[in-house]
Amino acid sequence: MAVTDEMVCFSLYAATRATTQAYRSLLEPWGLTYPQYLVLVTLWLEGDQTVSSLGEHLQLDSGTLSPLLKRMEQGGLVRRVRQSPDERVVTVTVDERGRELRAELAHIPARIAAGTGLPNELSAAALIDTLQRLTATMHAVSAHPDTRR
Repeated sequence: MAVTDEMVCFSLYAATRATTQAYRSLLEPWGLTYPQYLVLVTLWLEGDQTVSSLGEHLQLDSGTLSPLLKRMEQGGLVRRVRQSPDERVVTVTVDERGRELRAELAHIPARIAAGTGLPNELSAAALIDTLQRLTATMHAVSAHPDTRR
């Protein structure tokens, strides 16, 4: 048995890579990346968002999100609109092609859910809760590292 087989961090890393690869394969026919898909899902389900609220939802900084949104806008998936009172606030909305993709990509969540091997929604909810707690505690570790050796 490899040492990495006994490491929680490696198991998370491997699962993340496998999940991202599954999304890459499923989204490739539409020329979408996983982050682009996440932007669309957020907009479909939660409505128009400011760039900053999208960044918070997706845990992406503006340096990553802005070029992503620019490419999506060039592809007719989203529109970015500056708000009149404050030019710094940019709202992102789904454009025509982005709306069309909602129906075309409707099969993706079920394919990913089946790929998890989880038996039901209750198990999925428990895993999501565990991973969200892990994310929060890891953010706390990175924000306050103990530099003692």
